Amino acid sequence: MPKPMRPYLYLTRIDKPIGTLLLFYPCAWSITMASYALQTPLTTPLTYISLFGLGALVMRGAGCTINDMWDKNLDKGVERTKTRPLAAGDITSTQAFAFLGLQLTAGLGVLTQLNWYSILLGASSLSVVTIYPFMKRITYWPQAVLGLAFNWGALLGWSAVAGAVDWGICLPLYAGGVCWTLVYDSIYAHQDKKDDVNMGIRSTALLFGERTRPILSALSASSVSLITYAGYLNGHGVLFYGGVGLAAAQLARILWRTDFESRPSCWKGFVGCGWAGFWVWMGALGDYVSLMTSIG
Repeated sequence: MPKPMRPYLYLTRIDKPIGTLLLFYPCAWSITMASYALQTPLTTPLTYISLFGLGALVMRGAGCTINDMWDKNLDKGVERTKTRPLAAGDITSTQAFAFLGLQLTAGLGVLTQLNWYSILLGASSLSVVTIYPFMKRITYWPQAVLGLAFNWGALLGWSAVAGAVDWGICLPLYAGGVCWTLVYDSIYAHQDKKDDVNMGIRSTALLFGERTRPILSALSASSVSLITYAGYLNGHGVLFYGGVGLAAAQLARILWRTDFESRPSCWKGFVGCGWAGFWVWMGALGDYVSLMTSIG
């Protein structure tokens, strides 16, 4: 990797792909579930999964750039983030802003491959993405705002395939994704809670405190229930529910094992939450493949 490029790549967290996956999975759920509902040919989900995978990579990187531009001074006071390129002075804010322009241009290039309904729906998410870093300064619920942004694909994936959102199915799917985000990002926030107190940063980790485990257990149950309900409304079968069951077991295992006072344990739990999203997708994909095989 050429040395001048390294700060920009680290700015996108290219070395930590879990963020891209967490953004991608709700897209994959929705694309696959819409393809199942409409019985589309295999090329349809393959095309959109590829586009949304690229879009998730690009826009997660753009989100990180926006976040670090907002948090440059805060990051200097947090042990885990003080080496980030902007906080460490490896690149300037002007350079980061120019890089952000390139990232958003690339994201727009992906977005314009979709129908107009989806282009407008996708563009409308940018306001949420932009204000998210500011939320930690004014509310203990920045994780909820992240959930609104990171699960937009649960709406956008369906509209890309079907031409419009089926709100009856997508709203519970979206809400389930938001609850899932509250779980994994609250675990993530526990890594920095001591530094956050000193820097005046707010989070659900500080809000929940010693009640974190039961609250995240309730949020996990809500997430699983809402996603299950979306699958029921979409007419899914046993493979989907099996995938959701595996997701539930994964979340339960994480909440049982995570030590919220240990940074390594919290990071492991955060990454492990990604597997819950993966299993939901595999359940939906299993149902779709089974359906298409049976009618093929």
